[in-house]
Amino acid sequence: MLEPGTVWLVGAGPGGPGLVSLLAYHALGQADVIVHDALVSSELLAMAPRRTQRLFAGKRGGKPSPKQADISLQLIELARSGKRVLRLKGGDPFMFGRGGEEAGALTRAGIAFRIVPGISSGLGGLAYAGIPVTHRDTNHAVIFLTGHDESGAVPGSVDWPAVAKAAPVIVMFMAVKHLGSITHKLLDAGRDGADRVAIVSHAATPHQSIIETTLAEAHLLTDVPTPAIVVLGPVSAYRQSLDWYVGEARRHVFG
Repeated sequence: MLEPGTVWLVGAGPGGPGLVSLLAYHALGQADVIVHDALVSSELLAMAPRRTQRLFAGKRGGKPSPKQADISLQLIELARSGKRVLRLKGGDPFMFGRGGEEAGALTRAGIAFRIVPGISSGLGGLAYAGIPVTHRDTNHAVIFLTGHDESGAVPGSVDWPAVAKAAPVIVMFMAVKHLGSITHKLLDAGRDGADRVAIVSHAATPHQSIIETTLAEAHLLTDVPTPAIVVLGPVSAYRQSLDWYVGEARRHVFG
């Protein structure tokens, strides 16, 4: 039960509204107010009753966005006013979703909260592209990383030489803007330029599209649709037999 004066931090999944959990669907029906990210679909928001207030708190790279501190404060103030608050976040709240920061702010304010995990786009989005993030014939390890830090720059705290060698598969969130810089760092660290790269845009939605290239050629890409997940490594080869999802973009191209 989503109680008055509490906040649920809920993962909305990678895109398709049918990919939310039963608990997330339950919360949509009970919330007084939904504070949602830019990547939460209108179809998912439509599952909530008309009476439910919907507040946009989306962050998109290069565009005016609310500050994280202001979002956290908004959640606190809504809860203190007695609202049943649903904080709806794309993917999973704790996978590069700043859910930990928001939960920490709620803790310090004495606001009760609950975490409802979601399907991360780094897992579910790749599955919709026919890419298993792990396969026992190719990799027993995978690295997840974000392509930018708080300032919007390539994360300076990432040990790129170590990352390049640590796992056969690297899954990158929010990496398109700095893809050229990231690929050069990986190449300089000894990663093979022939390694496969797949970029899955608008994953698990009707507008999903996939670009396939190599690490050496990835920096040449322009106008890549975002949001997108970038996967480096041999697992994208499985698309040849596992590419099952046909969205509107492919229907348009192939009739």
